[in-house]
Order: sequence, then C-alpha cells, then structure tokens
Amino acid sequence: MAAAADVAGETVGEARKRLAAALERAKQIAANVRDKAVAGAKATDEAVHEHPYKAIAIGVGVGAILGFLLARRCARNCD
Repeated sequence: MAAAADVAGETVGEARKRLAAALERAKQIAANVRDKAVAGAKATDEAVHEHPYKAIAIGVGVGAILGFLLARRCARNCD
C-alpha cells in the first residue's frame, strides 16, 4: 500500500508540473494574441482615420454582399 501511495504521489506531482507548464504556455500565447489584436486594432484605426470614405465604402460593400447571400439562403430554405 505504501509503495502504491508513493508511486501515485509521484505521478500526481509530475501531472501538476506538466499542468503548470501548460498553463504558463497558455498565458504566453494569450498575451501574444492580445498584443497582436491590439496592434491590429491600432493599425485599423489609423487606416480608417486616414481614409474614412474608403472605409465606409468597404463596410457598405461587405454589408451588401452579406445581405445578398443571407437573403438568397433564406429564400431557398423558407419555401
């Protein structure tokens, strides 16, 4: 019984170490993703401020395309 408890204790300890390492890697990845998202948002903000009419036109165009596709899909499935 004591030998089994020692083996189980070592296994739990190793699992905790692996879990802690995985958690630390996940935190680093999340920080990198957050930094990239902030950099992308800043770049987008600058681009919109430099070319506001172009940004509006792109937004309207994307909205029109999405609306067209969704209307087509609903027309097929709603019959």
